[in-house]
Amino acid sequence: MSNTNNDKPSTAELVEQSLRKRRAAEWRFQQFGKLSIAVGIVALIVLFVQIVGNGIGAFRQTYMHVQVEFNPDTLGIDDVTEDQLALANFDGVVRETLRELFPEVSGRREKRDLYSIASYDASFEIRDMLRDDPSLLGQTRDVVLLVDDDIDTYVKSFKAGDPYEDRLSEAQRERVDRLIEDGILQLHFNSNFFTSGDSAEPEQAGILGALLGSLFTLLVTGSLSFPIGVAAAIYLEEYARRNKFTDFIEVNINNLAAVPSVIFGLLGLAIFLNFFNMPRSIPLVGGLVLTLMTLPTIIISSRAAIKAVPPSIREAALGMGASKMQMILQHVLPLAMPGMLTGAIIGMAQALGETAPLLMIGMVAFIADIPGGITDPATVLPVQIFLWADSPERAFVERTSAAIMVLLAFLITMNTLAIWLRRRLERRW
Repeated sequence: MSNTNNDKPSTAELVEQSLRKRRAAEWRFQQFGKLSIAVGIVALIVLFVQIVGNGIGAFRQTYMHVQVEFNPDTLGIDDVTEDQLALANFDGVVRETLRELFPEVSGRREKRDLYSIASYDASFEIRDMLRDDPSLLGQTRDVVLLVDDDIDTYVKSFKAGDPYEDRLSEAQRERVDRLIEDGILQLHFNSNFFTSGDSAEPEQAGILGALLGSLFTLLVTGSLSFPIGVAAAIYLEEYARRNKFTDFIEVNINNLAAVPSVIFGLLGLAIFLNFFNMPRSIPLVGGLVLTLMTLPTIIISSRAAIKAVPPSIREAALGMGASKMQMILQHVLPLAMPGMLTGAIIGMAQALGETAPLLMIGMVAFIADIPGGITDPATVLPVQIFLWADSPERAFVERTSAAIMVLLAFLITMNTLAIWLRRRLERRW
């Protein structure tokens, strides 16, 4: 109610005006927060749609259904032995098959364009078939052969209604259109993407080598970082005295958790490669570098989990006559393990997605072989994505997005496992 004597607002009116301003400010703050969340969700949806839209095509591959004659004269062999297979002309068999599809093709340049329909891998497929079944020599069989990546890109874009024609001549497009109409070119599930290693030819490139490289690297990282991190956390929380030295260690651990990952790569380069002369580009060195990077995260999360155990648990165990080591191993550690595991899995998920420290130790090399252990040359999935993203061939665009989808699936699985473990094992007091 206003004061009628001097028109000044009363105290109640002033309080009401202040409350209205605070409520309006709070409402605006909430709306900004909701808007920020909405923008983040929309950006995330756009990102996922873009990745899935570009990468879904990599899970299908164009193959050519043709009849192949294993002609001894064309192959230049009369028996199926390893020595003769090494000298056999399998490229000639592929070319002869293509010439039978287009007998009107003549001239050196037109023939070269015709032969480019089949992948370089087609001759190796025929070789493997003949090696597995020597009775094929002299026979004609229905065979499914891999086609070149430019043909694969054209067929996929043709079926999508927007043919990509930049890499093909008009004569090549006419031949490919004819093969599509005749049902010779068909799309099948691209099993090579999951069973092959890297290749300079996009239609032959797969992620198995990078997947196993990531697996071996994470095995080294997990087997070293978790026990060392937990042991360090137990010592700092349960045994170490509070003094300037332990404060110094604690401050440095917290700072190391915020150091850019490429610094750990430089550290690994200096210690493991230059000082210890360990080989480049092997999962063992990659795992050691990622262990250095993951340790601060595991130590911090493990210390927080140990701190969360009520002091009464410790006092009760000691009161019953348990030693300090028994109290830690039999009471504190089991109760703190859910938090420790959650922190370890989050740290491992972070290590799985790291690229910069592994580039510094040479895991960016082109390696087509599938690694069989932690000392074999290998690369990891994020580095494989980095390499493919830098390749000029258009077919690598969809393979890059498909590899990102696989990597995201691993990361989502690991984070889901961390959430499940926390809810499953969590105890409240």
